[in-house]
Amino acid sequence: MVVRPRPGLIQVLFTLQGSILPKVARPVAGITLAACLVVAVERHWPQPFPGAEGIGPFTLVGLALSIFLSFRNNTCYDRWWEARKLWGALIAEARDLARLIGVLLPGPEEATARRVALRRIAGFAGALHARLRGHDEAAAAASWLPAGEAEALAARASPTDAILCALSADLAAALRRGAIGDILFAQAQTRIAALSQIHTACERIHSTPLPFAYTLLLYRTAWVYCLLLPFGLAASLGWATPVVAALVAYTFFGLDALGDELEEPFGTEPNDLPLDAMLRMVERVVCDALGEPLPPLVVPENHVLP
Repeated sequence: MVVRPRPGLIQVLFTLQGSILPKVARPVAGITLAACLVVAVERHWPQPFPGAEGIGPFTLVGLALSIFLSFRNNTCYDRWWEARKLWGALIAEARDLARLIGVLLPGPEEATARRVALRRIAGFAGALHARLRGHDEAAAAASWLPAGEAEALAARASPTDAILCALSADLAAALRRGAIGDILFAQAQTRIAALSQIHTACERIHSTPLPFAYTLLLYRTAWVYCLLLPFGLAASLGWATPVVAALVAYTFFGLDALGDELEEPFGTEPNDLPLDAMLRMVERVVCDALGEPLPPLVVPENHVLP
């Protein structure tokens, strides 16, 4: 995620870090060259061109396309914001559960059980992070789990969920040996169920993209509109047509590319969520509860928080 102060006028014009321009530079350049060619032809054979009175259809289509783009981007932003709220809830639930486990399993006689249960919280967060970014879940959680457990997790359908199952089993064992009561066990299970719901919701966002036909329709319409626009402007604007066409193409293609980034909030694009930083927050919560040295916070690199 891009983290930087609001830029000034010069920075607005020339800043590329976090900008969508590098992604749309080629199509915008193509539209600009096409517009230059149309103007050059119009200078020699002006009769076939409609002139200013013929741009009405372009105005109507451009308005409809703008509304369509805005609707799609709002939908993509809703996915991005929901994903951010889910990871915020994960951090909150991890804090609550870590605090609750410290109360449930106090004293030196429960030190091992407390340590294993707390480390499973960080293991769950690490496995979910890996799942959402297409990495090995069991390997990501291995350093937080008891020796040999990661190998068994690798054979499970969902290693991330299996960690929560193991955490529930740990607390159930504590209940059977009388270390905790029924009410406290139920409270802990409520927190674990909340983590499971966050896991499921993140998977829903990750595995359900916007319908491809929806994106394809928008992309085709934007290309057709931007290619035809110079024909309606060349007679009235002359050599200013390529500038106008480039601005329109930058807006339409930029919104489309930004929507693509926001549609998959768990990726590694500059405008995606900072999963590494949020995972580190969960790890710090667990280390603090364990009384271990805190790992350093993840800081932005070149204005990008990973």
